[in-house]
Amino acid sequence: QLQLVESGGRLVQAGGSLRLSCLASGRTFSTNALGWFRQAPGQEREFVAAWNGVTPYYADFVKGRFTMSRGSALNTVHLQMNGLTTEEPPVYFCAADRTWSRTGYTRPRSYEYWGRGTQVTVSP
Repeated sequence: QLQLVESGGRLVQAGGSLRLSCLASGRTFSTNALGWFRQAPGQEREFVAAWNGVTPYYADFVKGRFTMSRGSALNTVHLQMNGLTTEEPPVYFCAADRTWSRTGYTRPRSYEYWGRGTQVTVSP
């Protein structure tokens, strides 16, 4: 089993920056896909970024603003978010899977393990 815990969400002003973190525990050695998703109330979870251990991939709407990286501790992954707007969905989830899906990494169902989310609130 793999457990994921997100942190770093808080209130930030529009235009500001945040760094989210995801701490993995358990069977971390079997993880080959890591992802970040976000969700607004009543909406589907949407893809933000993913990492296959070599290359990060980003949703078009976050390119140039968000950066996904591995922490110095190999069981940690970060999402640096710059230029936040009030339109950003508020809850961010970390996800992981043992298998990297080249064609499906943007889809939530490609990830078996999920954190409980961290809340990001952007004020005007």
